[in-house]
Amino acid sequence: MPLPVGTKAPDFTLVSTSGKNFNLYKDMKNTPCVLYFYPKDFSVGCTNEACSFRDTFEVFKELNITIIGISRDSIESHQKFKKTLGLPFELLSDDQGKVCELYDTQLPFVPLFTKRTTYLLDKNQKILAMYQNIFSSKKHIKEMVANVTAPSRKAMFM
Repeated sequence: MPLPVGTKAPDFTLVSTSGKNFNLYKDMKNTPCVLYFYPKDFSVGCTNEACSFRDTFEVFKELNITIIGISRDSIESHQKFKKTLGLPFELLSDDQGKVCELYDTQLPFVPLFTKRTTYLLDKNQKILAMYQNIFSSKKHIKEMVANVTAPSRKAMFM
């Protein structure tokens, strides 16, 4: 089961495509973010998902919401994926799967496979929304856009 809405997201540190270590609590202090976990760079579904986040990037940027993609791919693979697709957000490498495990995005009998899971976190890293669907990459973006643009939520980000 994914982490429940209303709980504080676990802290972690991972290498970023920026070349720096990214720490959730330190780097996202007072900043809301979307953490999206995905299975594999350059696969069809993951490419569609990354491009959808890229294409709706301005919606999140206007609300000061940072987008961060996480998978078990190497940082080298992430850098190629980011450059090839022109992604305006950082990707984090969880090559050991420790963060995927913390966020319950690993399949129980196939630990090397990451379940497509998206979390919306507020500025205090509390989970506001979550969507998990392995097969529907584009619904993740639709769900997150709906969550951040809902009148009851939009004011939280402005």
